[in-house]
Amino acid sequence: MIERKQTEPQLARYLHAKGARLGLPIGGNFELTARCNFDCPMCYVHLKQEDIDAQGRELTAEQWIDLARQARDAGMVFALLTGGEPFVRKDFFEIYRAMKELGLLISINSNGSMLSGEILQRLIDDPPFRINISLYGGSNETYCGMCGKPAYDQVIANIAALKNAGIDVRLNVSITPHNRQDVEAISRMARQLGVHTKAASYMYPSIRVNGGRYGYGDRLSPEEAAKATVEWDLLRFDEEVFAYRAEAMHEFALAPENECAADLDEGVGCRAGSTAFWITWDGRMLPCGMMPYPTVYPLETGFAQAWETLREETRKLRMPGKCGNCPKRGACPVCAAVCVTETGHFDRVPEYACAMADATIRETWRVYKERNGNHEDQEGTGQA
Repeated sequence: MIERKQTEPQLARYLHAKGARLGLPIGGNFELTARCNFDCPMCYVHLKQEDIDAQGRELTAEQWIDLARQARDAGMVFALLTGGEPFVRKDFFEIYRAMKELGLLISINSNGSMLSGEILQRLIDDPPFRINISLYGGSNETYCGMCGKPAYDQVIANIAALKNAGIDVRLNVSITPHNRQDVEAISRMARQLGVHTKAASYMYPSIRVNGGRYGYGDRLSPEEAAKATVEWDLLRFDEEVFAYRAEAMHEFALAPENECAADLDEGVGCRAGSTAFWITWDGRMLPCGMMPYPTVYPLETGFAQAWETLREETRKLRMPGKCGNCPKRGACPVCAAVCVTETGHFDRVPEYACAMADATIRETWRVYKERNGNHEDQEGTGQA
């Protein structure tokens, strides 16, 4: 299988659980830049330089390091360096090295295209805890259409080099109208590389870069997104597991895979604003990079005060009761960020997610019955 149910290290689970009780920011996401050498249409943050200049300025290396130090002193253990593409910053390794010297466990999000030559060697000499690479297709042609560059061969070579150096690499795959045809090719390459791979066909509306157009994004229809999800499930699960999931979905008994979907009836159910935070390229602090608010400003107040305010404001948020009690949650991508990016409100039901969940249940059941030679009840229920 490409993807197994990954068990987070016991220490990390323990720290986040303890952090939730004590109000500690165990995990921090540092969005070092909104710049990127790719131009993907579904990206939630990518901005051109003129847009960055109009909206503000990127934090300096000194500011990032100081914020990391304050966050570490407040309890942070894990730090994710992301973007944009973080390696476009010429001072990336200054920030990276300083954060490692603080004793933090550093992971990096990257598109993988720049991880060769001197950058690759510096990562080999001083490896991160993990590198998460976004794989956008299964050919140079697809990369040209989706990212604007024929970078596939280079990205695959860089992933192989990182793996050969013993660096922990994970792949993230976003399934969109631009690479939908490559799902099987992506699966095949992931197997060849021997890299844990996670795919998603739900794309958040890119409200941070599309002028606040809630519910709008460069993405598949709910029905097509559901079909892509089922296709990926067929590739990542063996027949026994797929059958179990199909039957559980049909009986509305499948537990959500996504930890963000937990306890929605009691507020934000994940770590966002509870033990985790996100600092944007221009210095705003959010519970999650997909949430437009609540917002605090650690450069003005100091990290400790900003964190306390963020926790208080996040605790006030409430999710739709319908989502919290919905029997289809095991097939649904819903979370706090989905609700707010789809509707503009945390407490409103995201209809796109509902439609995708219904279609995923129907399609999973149809494929299951077809593969088992039984065409009865192919439609499934898909109704609560």
